Amino acid sequence: MELLLASSVIAILALLLPALFLATRRLGPQFQGSKAKNLTYESGITNPYGSTTSPFGVRFYLVAILFVIFDVEITFMFPWAINLRSLGWFGIFEMFSFMALLLAGLFYIYFKKALSWQ
Repeated sequence: MELLLASSVIAILALLLPALFLATRRLGPQFQGSKAKNLTYESGITNPYGSTTSPFGVRFYLVAILFVIFDVEITFMFPWAINLRSLGWFGIFEMFSFMALLLAGLFYIYFKKALSWQ
């Protein structure tokens, strides 16, 4: 019974999904425009900041990665703060060692001058 139900659901999805894609292609808006209409800037400025394929500096990625690392630290600190009473002294020691490790990483980044923009 369960196998029959699962196979019928898969068969319905296998038929329904392509039909929905075809229906949206037929019923949806068609491309009607010119080359000028599809340009990025319609205000007359064609290329204000150089090429669109120019790469970003590595420092932008470094700042983004550092933000993610310290953002993840905050997501670990919220459950710890909620369960602080039940964790006791072990929980306090554990979180302070975690924060000390991240603080050591922040000092390392600072002394390597990874965040200087020159």
